[in-house]
Amino acid sequence: MKNKYTLLIKNAECYIDGDLTVSDIAITDNIISKISININEPADKILDAKGLTIFPGIIDTQVHFREPGDSNKETLESGSKAAVLGGVTSVFEMPNTDPPTDSPERFRDKLDRAKNRMYCNYAFYYGATENNSSSLDVTKDLEGCCGVKMFIGSSTGNLLVKDDKYIELVIKNSPRIVSVHSEDEDILNTNKDKIIIGDVQSHYVWRSVECAMASTKKVASFAKKHQKRVHVLHVSTKDEIDFLRDYKDIVSVETTPNHLSLFAPDCYAEKGTLVQMNPPVREKEHMIGIWKGVLDGTVDVIGSDHAPHTKEQKLQEYPASPSGMPGVQTIFLLMLKHFKEGKIKLSKVISLLSENPCKLFGIQKRGYIKEGFYADLAIIDMNKEFTITNDWIASNCKWTPFDGWKVKVTPFGTIVNGNISVWQGKLADNKSGKPLQFN
Repeated sequence: MKNKYTLLIKNAECYIDGDLTVSDIAITDNIISKISININEPADKILDAKGLTIFPGIIDTQVHFREPGDSNKETLESGSKAAVLGGVTSVFEMPNTDPPTDSPERFRDKLDRAKNRMYCNYAFYYGATENNSSSLDVTKDLEGCCGVKMFIGSSTGNLLVKDDKYIELVIKNSPRIVSVHSEDEDILNTNKDKIIIGDVQSHYVWRSVECAMASTKKVASFAKKHQKRVHVLHVSTKDEIDFLRDYKDIVSVETTPNHLSLFAPDCYAEKGTLVQMNPPVREKEHMIGIWKGVLDGTVDVIGSDHAPHTKEQKLQEYPASPSGMPGVQTIFLLMLKHFKEGKIKLSKVISLLSENPCKLFGIQKRGYIKEGFYADLAIIDMNKEFTITNDWIASNCKWTPFDGWKVKVTPFGTIVNGNISVWQGKLADNKSGKPLQFN
């Protein structure tokens, strides 16, 4: 007779409905079928998680896995491997690949590439361009599509929607949420004389607060005008946080652990071009302002903006050094570090990393530990210290700006769709990621 459950996890402290409760979790295939104390019915596999804490799997809403186009930096396979080692069970992957994901055919190619190769679940952004700004209806029923991504300021790759006419058209015509890289291209071009060769600290002078604010004000006004949802990615200024508080009905906000953990000029003095990203890490007053937005609910989601480059590329003299740093493997650890330091409640961490992405983007049956939901789980030893090192990083780039940082928790296991992806910190060869489904 077939066992009732395929996997039974026993004796863990589980994060359920905002509280930590000791419980067993029984899984049948990819679904949580029972949550209770002392489940003793037979299972194909039983794991004892005594002394460990189980959270809903983390959903990283902003990663660049560089495929197609740049496999020496990352692939869908290597990036997803890094994800599950850090407790991330689902990712939203960005369209600024080579070629960019800006047509139904290229989108289908991404899905085909991901099939049976990814350790975590996945969804892809459809890239907005000036040419496709009037034909975004194709994204309405597109399987595995989390939204439309628009670069208003140039960054890695060649996706750019520069003119106001087309920026407005993208927002007006998209049937899905439009997520925006918000830097004003005209100001970026005007400010280029502020770039100082060899001085990475001129990066946040060039890509100024005014540059971010001008763009964010523009997209908020178009969102309001057309009553269409806009999501501003990697917010880097206190000014944007203060401004966007009044637009919460129509504009949602995302920031990164980088902007909550690093500040200028200290991080540049210590790490140089390794911490160069777009939009940049700024002075401490901006980090404090973004933290305020996290704690008062202005910030809805935290995404890593995982954007790997090889170390050789990053160590080139500024501005030849490309912007971006890896982060999918460290996003949960960094936010748990902030929790352990008393900066944020655990419930807020889980809402930002698991629950809110599901609410905001309409992800079906994930983000919570609930009967009937997919069994996506992140398992942490909350009482054991861990040191983040370059050697631990599974991304093809093999480095992290947080090398040497100590965290008072240790990543232990990851379950994706009821399958063991990581246990005791060791990766299982289990590529069980599936495309996310959206309401």
